[in-house]
Amino acid sequence: MKYFEAIEIGETLDLGSHMFRAEEIIRYATRYDPQPFHTDEVAARSSLFGGLCASGWHTASVFMRKMVDAYGHQARLMEMAGDPVARLGPSPGFDELRWLKPVYAGNTIRYTAEVIGKSKLRSKAEWGLLTFRSEGVNQAGEPVFRLVGHTLIERAPEG
Repeated sequence: MKYFEAIEIGETLDLGSHMFRAEEIIRYATRYDPQPFHTDEVAARSSLFGGLCASGWHTASVFMRKMVDAYGHQARLMEMAGDPVARLGPSPGFDELRWLKPVYAGNTIRYTAEVIGKSKLRSKAEWGLLTFRSEGVNQAGEPVFRLVGHTLIERAPEG
C-alpha cells in the first residue's frame, strides 16, 4: 500500500470477482442469516426474491475478503520492487451500506474500491484517513452492493 500522501482521490482498485454458488450461499446463511430465501431453494422460489439469493452480509463478507487480498497483493508487489509499504490501520466504520439488487446463485460479482476523500488526523499525526466508495457489480453490469468506508493509513515518514 502506498503512503497516504501518494494516494490520489479518484484512484480505483479492482478487487476481483466472486461467483456465488448455491452450496456456498446455503452454508453461509445457515450459519449467519438463516432466512428461507437464503437457505432453502424451494422456499426461495416462492419468496419475494423468486429464487435462492445470498445474504447481504455474505456479499459484504466477500467484499471484505477481496479487499484484504487485493491490498496484500499490492503490498507484496511493492516489496518485491523494493518500494516502501505503508501500514494499514483499522477502520473506524462505514456509511451508506446498500444492497441494491439480490445476488442469486450463479451470479458473479466484481468488486471495486475508489478513493473519494482523504484527511490528515490531528490526533495521530502519523496516520491519515482514507474514504472510499466500494461497489459490487453483477455480470449484467448492474450494481448490487455499495458502501462508503473509511480506513486509517500510514503517512510517509518525515525526513
